Amino acid sequence: MEYNKQKGEEQNMEFKHFSVMLQETIDNLNIKPDGIYVDGTCGGGGHSYEIAKKLKSGHLYCIDQDMDAIGASKDRLKDFSDRVTFIHSNYADMVKELKELGVDKVDGILLDLGVSSFQLDNPDRGFSYMREDDPLDMRMDQSGPVTAADILNNSSEQDLYEMIRNYGEDKFARQIARSILRRREEDPLKTTGDLNRAIEAAIPMKARRTGGNPCKRTYQAIRIKLNRELTVLSDNLDDMIDILNDDGRFCIITFHSLEDRIVKLDFKKNENPCTCPPEFPICVCGKVSKGKNVTRKPIIPTEEECEKNSRSKSAKLRVFERIIK
Repeated sequence: MEYNKQKGEEQNMEFKHFSVMLQETIDNLNIKPDGIYVDGTCGGGGHSYEIAKKLKSGHLYCIDQDMDAIGASKDRLKDFSDRVTFIHSNYADMVKELKELGVDKVDGILLDLGVSSFQLDNPDRGFSYMREDDPLDMRMDQSGPVTAADILNNSSEQDLYEMIRNYGEDKFARQIARSILRRREEDPLKTTGDLNRAIEAAIPMKARRTGGNPCKRTYQAIRIKLNRELTVLSDNLDDMIDILNDDGRFCIITFHSLEDRIVKLDFKKNENPCTCPPEFPICVCGKVSKGKNVTRKPIIPTEEECEKNSRSKSAKLRVFERIIK
């Protein structure tokens, strides 16, 4: 995708106001002026900008699978071009991409998970249930061949049910799946309005009055399924911890319980990987700790931040520190 500078400047304006827990994240990265850092989900470059500001002889690698985000970040970080490298990729390929650039170890990694404010607000992307005419896309990487519409129009009732139940944790998952099938028998679902009407028809009136927007959980489920968000996260955390230097920090911002649970359990496992029975006087399994879980309880946004940006309310920041013995 060709990057349009004027478009990038507009995107940059959208992005820059929504860097969740910016100061808390930068503080916990413990940035060294000569260190090597990776922003695995650079988005509009809000966190990346603050990292780059603190570097002198160090370097920052900005990764994102969304070319719009790469364009906005490049524009925002243009004053730091001597210390920033941009990579169009999924953070799942971080280790491979860095190795190809001759980088084996880094001093800090940041992941800010989920969908960005820009993606939610862009009517071409289909991430938001707040509009009726957006195309059902929801791809983080727009070069991907499968869209949300493909999943909704081609999946079986059982597959739709399991997706909405497992990734949206919606108690009306079965009813929503059936409603989607009924709708698509008349016409394929093409827009967010088509999907919204299918969801709303499945939710009892009482639940619609008291349970918040009935579409939220289904949209989350489709996005997670389409972009393989939980699989990508769980499959790559250990490899990213392995490339951290001694005292290196790994900061992850999550936005829902499914992501947070994966991060919490993985950090706990990497701090104490021993599988020996508790009655054993010494460890005999040979599994060695990779570091410490800095945040026993996650860091959450301040009330002031939540008032300024309601989308940050569900955010949680967890931090792991590499310790090489």
